[in-house]
Amino acid sequence: MLRTVDDNLARLRPIRSPRRVAMLSVHTSPLDQPGTGDAGGMNVYIVELSRQLAATGIEVEIFTRATSRGLDAVVELAPGVLVRRVIAGPLEGLTKAELPAQLCTFAREVLRTEATYEPGYYDIIHSHYWLSGQVGALARDRWGVPLVHSMHTMAKVKNLLLAEGDTAEPAARIIGEEQVVEAADLIIANTADESGHLQRLYGAEPDRVRVITPGVDLGVFRPEPSGKAAARQRLGLQPGAMVVMFVGRIQPLKAPDVVLKAVAELVQRQPQLRERLVVPIVGGPSGSGLDAPYALVELAAELQIDDIVRFVPPVEQSRLVDYYRAASLVVVPSYSESFGLVAIEAQACGTAVVAADVGGLPTAVVDGRTGALVQGHDPADYARVIGGLLADESELDRLGAAGAVHATQFGWGLTLARTLEAYRAAGVLMDAEPMALAT
Repeated sequence: MLRTVDDNLARLRPIRSPRRVAMLSVHTSPLDQPGTGDAGGMNVYIVELSRQLAATGIEVEIFTRATSRGLDAVVELAPGVLVRRVIAGPLEGLTKAELPAQLCTFAREVLRTEATYEPGYYDIIHSHYWLSGQVGALARDRWGVPLVHSMHTMAKVKNLLLAEGDTAEPAARIIGEEQVVEAADLIIANTADESGHLQRLYGAEPDRVRVITPGVDLGVFRPEPSGKAAARQRLGLQPGAMVVMFVGRIQPLKAPDVVLKAVAELVQRQPQLRERLVVPIVGGPSGSGLDAPYALVELAAELQIDDIVRFVPPVEQSRLVDYYRAASLVVVPSYSESFGLVAIEAQACGTAVVAADVGGLPTAVVDGRTGALVQGHDPADYARVIGGLLADESELDRLGAAGAVHATQFGWGLTLARTLEAYRAAGVLMDAEPMALAT
């Protein structure tokens, strides 16, 4: 069905209560296991937000690129949430850097899907990451509905805080992000820090940015009523072990090597700790980490701590919560984090966090009250902080208890309410200005 300019003009209206949301996630599927490939916190965010929206009666259709033949073209993720797997390029073997070449095909399929419905089928577009934002900007102009965009990560920020050995983000991504920031009716930032970066580095207008912290499922991530002992028993860990854990994708940006080097230094300083230390590394290679998938294993052997390090493949939430509960502390030494979901999940389980003082982590972790923030990425600094906390079990308990309370402000109910407010605001902003319409 061909659409006319009049069709689109008739649909330019502020939305009061959206009926349907077109959620765009080009490069990573909400069906993928977090911690594998490019799947991470963004996947969790999209899945949980979609479920929350559907629970209020809003239908959500998530468009993502198909990467295997193992699933149907349309999959029901939850009641009211459909995942549309769009064929755009080879199903396997396509890197994130090669995806921009497939955006036209992806956008064509998204537009083709919408064209099978009556005009005005989708009320709003919510795109995630810059690749999706490019598609969202095209759909916005064609459908005449507001575009809300979540950056999740930004190339300019990553390049300012580049990890040693990591690859700088290309100019094409930077230009693409600038275009999306200009096109979006409203941009959701995870933290005030991210909002500041959007405005300073990308020229985002302040009235088009909303700070909405991501949520965490407090029904799943919560302290163990009987303490850490039960979780440790289920995982085969000794009750008196000192468990220093990393959770996340194995890539330079997340700095898991800092954890291993810090532990090695700690053992060198206090050899007696070796008998009690256990260091689970939970996650799989991702992004630039795929170039050397075994580098971290080799590093552990080189540092002579491979006997205390456990490499654990990505696990489901029901299993992950046991790791959080069993840990003495969780280390999040990332070079850049838009929010730091792992830090909130760990604290929600009553576990203290040692994190880098970057990005959104100071929002997630209250220094001295729920954990410790470390300046820079010197393993010696992390060894000092980790060693000090392991030596004071009462302090770990105090931080963990405070962290569980702190995490309660990041429940999905508040995130949902603020997101719905953002959707309504985007409709008002869109209606207030002229826009180019497809013919």
